[in-house]
Parts: sequence; structure tokens; C-alpha cells
Amino acid sequence: MDSLLAVRYLRTSFDTNYVARPEGRLTLKIRGNQTGNSVHAKGTVNDLHFKSDLSTSHKTTISLAAAYRGIALSYSLNPAKLGGFYKDYELNIDYYGSRFCINANYQRASSLSGNIEYGEELRRMEKNDARMKMYNITAYYIFNHRRYSVAAPFTQSYIQRRSAGSWLAGISYQGGNIKASDELKERRPEAKDIRISFGHFGIGGGYGYNLVLAKKWLFHISAMPTFIVYNRNKITVNDERRNVGRMRFNMLFNERAAIVYNFSPRYFAGATLVMSNTLFNDKAVTVNQNKWVVRAFVGMRLWK
Repeated sequence: MDSLLAVRYLRTSFDTNYVARPEGRLTLKIRGNQTGNSVHAKGTVNDLHFKSDLSTSHKTTISLAAAYRGIALSYSLNPAKLGGFYKDYELNIDYYGSRFCINANYQRASSLSGNIEYGEELRRMEKNDARMKMYNITAYYIFNHRRYSVAAPFTQSYIQRRSAGSWLAGISYQGGNIKASDELKERRPEAKDIRISFGHFGIGGGYGYNLVLAKKWLFHISAMPTFIVYNRNKITVNDERRNVGRMRFNMLFNERAAIVYNFSPRYFAGATLVMSNTLFNDKAVTVNQNKWVVRAFVGMRLWK
């Protein structure tokens, strides 16, 4: 079994002068993770100005991971959830291949808090007053896939030996909805029934670069702006609905950054950032989201 895994693990389409597999067969990591999300919406409904600024509680987890010949298992622990202080649910799926990469996120949250303005009315939203479901998906193709590895800074399953960059081409989608919770409707039956729905699909491209310094430091930065070609944003207040206006110059951005330091061929540490946000120009309905994931890690490789 080890021989079969070794053949698969060491088979690579990379230029080994730039990218190579690490020497160790087994990689162990401890990682701290934190995520956050904020949604800002504004528009005009029934000739009244609408504006909302809502944010979820930050999710903090600690995870342990082990990878053998490219096959990995991990376990995450959320101290706030164990104590009953955090009830949101979030799922992140990341795939970093040599040619294609995918970042997908699903979030179901009841920890939204912030302010909602409608006309002359200002409402303070506390936790459990609203429910949110959110989807974020980004997929992109790497043109210089023989010399540039996204997996090197984000999963450490490869080693970037020399600096290299690549143009990227990809697609992005954000979708979801925010609505008043049943608890709020029971507690305040006179409160207006507000719903925010959004969904937009973008196509575009960008550039990424891995900078290697002194054979120990690896710095990564990449950005992929996409132009939104489909938009279904809308705001509903007591069955009065306002849809997005005509297509304008709207964009969806995906940014990534990472830093990795190799103390030796065996020990390493670093941090990563993945962010998704929007830029809209629409007087009828505007919904902007800022979703981010930060990770810090320490790891070691065993068994040459």
C-alpha cells in the first residue's frame, strides 16, 4: 500500500526546478482558524430608504491534521460551541490542485447583529433576531501550472523552490438570504417582516505570485476580480419587494495571501488569508458581502 501511495504522491506535472514534494512522508499540523462575515444592504422599498449593516460572530477553532503520502485527516474543536456560546454552522471545502483550485463555503448563522434602517425607523438587531444562509464558491484555472503551486503556501503539500507567478482565469458565485427569525416574530409581532436575498455570478481573471526568499521564506499574494454577469439581489419589506435595477459596473473580488517559514526541511510555520467581497453600483438594491478566513499553523514532517 505504501508503494502504491508513493507512486501517486511522487508523480507530478510540475517543473521540479521550481516545485517539488517535501521529503517527509507524514506531515502533522496544529492550526488555529478564525472566520467572519459581514453583509451590508441598501436600497429603496416603497419609496422609503432601506439600509442594513449586519455581521456574524467570529468563529474560532483549533484543528489537528495528519497527512500521509497526500491523504489527510483532520479534527477541529470549537471551544465556544462546546460552551454553548456559538450556534452557527459553517463548512469550508478547499481543493488546491496543480491546474485547478476551488474554494467553497456554506454558512448558516443566527449570530447576526447590527442595525437596520427603514424610513425613519431604526431597529437594533441582536443575536437570534435573524437567520442567514450563505454560499460562496470560487474556481480558477492556473496557466503557469508547471512552475507555480497554490498548494505550497496553503496546504504545504508541495515546496516552492523558486519564485514564480501565473495568470488566473475563473468564476465566482455568492448567494443566500437573510430573514427575521421566528423568535423575533413571536416577541415583536408588530416588527416589519424584512428579507434580503442575493445571488450573483461573476467571470474574470487575475494574477498570483509566490516569492521565495533565502530558501526559507515563502510569500504568496493573489487577486482575481470577476465581472458580475448575473444578479438577482432583492429586498422585501412586508411583501413590498424591490429587485435589483439594470446591470451596472458590478464586481466580485477574491483575494488570497499567505506566508510560510521553513525552519528546516522538517519544521515549518505560517499563516493564510482567503477573502471574498463585492463592489456594487446600483441605486435600486445593493448587497455587499465581506467573507474572510484566517489560519495560522505550525507543522512538522517525519520519515524521509
